[in-house]
Amino acid sequence: MKRLLILIVLAALAWSGYWAFGAWQLRQSEAQWFEERRGEGWQAEYADLAVRGFPYRFDTTLTDVALADPATGLAWQAPRFQLLRLSYRPNHLIALWPGEQVLATPERRFVVRSDDMRASLIPRPGAARALERATLVAETMQIVPERGGAWALARLNLAAERTPAAEATYRVGLSLDGLAPPEPPQRLPQTLDALRLDATVAFTAPWDAAAIAEARPQPVRIELDAAEAVWGRLVLRAAGRLDVGASGLPEGRIEIRAENWRAILDLARESGALPDGLADNLESGLALLARLSGNPETLDVPLDFTNGRVQLGPIPLGPAPRIVIP
Repeated sequence: MKRLLILIVLAALAWSGYWAFGAWQLRQSEAQWFEERRGEGWQAEYADLAVRGFPYRFDTTLTDVALADPATGLAWQAPRFQLLRLSYRPNHLIALWPGEQVLATPERRFVVRSDDMRASLIPRPGAARALERATLVAETMQIVPERGGAWALARLNLAAERTPAAEATYRVGLSLDGLAPPEPPQRLPQTLDALRLDATVAFTAPWDAAAIAEARPQPVRIELDAAEAVWGRLVLRAAGRLDVGASGLPEGRIEIRAENWRAILDLARESGALPDGLADNLESGLALLARLSGNPETLDVPLDFTNGRVQLGPIPLGPAPRIVIP
């Protein structure tokens, strides 16, 4: 009995030492990361950094966090941010965001509110902080820009997983439920019925710790397996492949299927996404294509990206957008 008690005491002391050393290492690592960013000219600040959770977890809590990258103009602020780890599996991270945070781009500033926003991050075995798979979920989100109305979202679900055959290729799935634009047209429901995306994306490098601190990996190939948006009577589906050059210009084709396409075009015209002149020309050309397909209300047409230009069927739309992650 005495030996057993001694073993228990020794085991408890050993575990306490392991936890204390691990907590110290985490504090040093996180503080060093912020110091390195400041050395690169970032704004990288926090009011307090604490590691708690003894004996089974390492819970890192940062308060009054502010990050700003001068190279991209992106900035983020939050009153609190947490990274949770099990002490016996410290490489599996759970990230928790607060109920309100601020995200700024060079063009606009947004307040993001949510009831529950969290992510699970699992690194690849044998690769320091290289992402193997990740999920991000958020409940009851509201995105409020400094100008204009707020976007609301009942649930966000984003998942990414590295494909076994490639070092920097990821299968990505996105689901948005209950997405409500600021001022939906009166003839449509207040929220979209469905917004889904399933794609495989190859990047210039794996996503790891350097992706935040140094340079974001850029997409080089996007295989859009399926994308769907359903809003009342409006249904839009897409699939295809794009190769993205070093400048961010895509080359390839996306096959588009649009049901009740005239209403979709009217919506783009009313929202200002398409100028009236271009929308009128599109309607004339697309009406001919729809009649040739046999169903004037359903449109099957390719969206082609070639030589820096984009074209919908035979109708040129203008310069292609650059696909660049800032």
